[in-house]
Amino acid sequence: MTDAYVVGVDMIKFGRFPEKTVPQIGSEAILMALDDCGLTIHDMQALYCGNLGQASGMVGQRILHEIGQTGIAVVNVANACATGATAFREAWTAVKAGLYDCVLAVGVEQMGKGLLGGAGGGSGISKEGLLGSGTMPAVFAEAGMEHANKYGTTFEQFAKVSVKNHHHSTMNPKAMYQIETPLETVMNSEMISYPNTKLMCSVNVDGSAAAVICSEKKTKELGLMNRAIKVRASILTSDPWQERDLVMPDVNSCTRKAAKEAYEMAGLGAEDIDLVELHDCFATAEILHYDNLGLCEDGGAGRLIDDGDVALGGRIPVNVSGGLLSKGHPLGATGIANIYEVSTHLRGEAGGRQVEGARIGLTHVIGLGSACGIHILEKVS
Repeated sequence: MTDAYVVGVDMIKFGRFPEKTVPQIGSEAILMALDDCGLTIHDMQALYCGNLGQASGMVGQRILHEIGQTGIAVVNVANACATGATAFREAWTAVKAGLYDCVLAVGVEQMGKGLLGGAGGGSGISKEGLLGSGTMPAVFAEAGMEHANKYGTTFEQFAKVSVKNHHHSTMNPKAMYQIETPLETVMNSEMISYPNTKLMCSVNVDGSAAAVICSEKKTKELGLMNRAIKVRASILTSDPWQERDLVMPDVNSCTRKAAKEAYEMAGLGAEDIDLVELHDCFATAEILHYDNLGLCEDGGAGRLIDDGDVALGGRIPVNVSGGLLSKGHPLGATGIANIYEVSTHLRGEAGGRQVEGARIGLTHVIGLGSACGIHILEKVS
């Protein structure tokens, strides 16, 4: 099996683009990623497209209508918030297995406003009465309160996550919002579902991100190894059965399983990671995932945020892009946008938010239902 490398990667500035179609938004990121490595659609052997809102709409093929129909294989992927990461993994798998030498992965989403999780999912045991709502703010509020009850995590510590990520976003020109949000502002903003206030919830935006993945042989033939990023690990998990899942979602187990497998595949430990882009769909979620990813001992997450260890310049910077809380969360694009952010740091091209000396980074997304995608990336040169 060959090693696989990201040779081109980019994302559009996240925002709201009601005048554009989903294929148009996706096409922009693909063309940017192709330009990043000096290749064209004619060099691509397959396209893996992640989109949730139009999952039955052949989005990948419609993107090729915009940029060139070359007859290549197209795979359309939908996997909740892990959609983009799943598309990337499918592309990586095809190259790793030797099926193709050069492929594209794209994630794209055009979103409305309002609460996530208010529709879909079918029937089953209702969560009403236990959580009060099946919407995502309530689900992650419950998860945060469970962590608070077990480890003493405070409202202020959860809020500090939002302060940190909004500060990071001021250095990211591709983030939806680039504004400072002082602690008092975060804590006093509209309460959505305790302990998550409005400024502790991710931003619904339109966006796309894309990556070109090549085999080692092809990367060398193209002379692209000097900026190539090696994929050391690519893992996708779902929840193992647990009795609690009958009445409430578990937002931890599939991440812990994925992290264990990713570190084993990469031959690394959490102590080897230089930066992390994780799924901060809510401020409570980021705190939980410090524990889940092994960035600290269980229960140590509050100290990480208090001590500044996860801020730019700290021991293990997390969500230097601004994260979903500020950069935005276009569901199908998020997984590849995280790949873009980490790759940019590993290349030393992140400007004012650069994590100095970064050589290994980790990306993480979770879609309830559940799916967790983790990738470990390594600087080559």
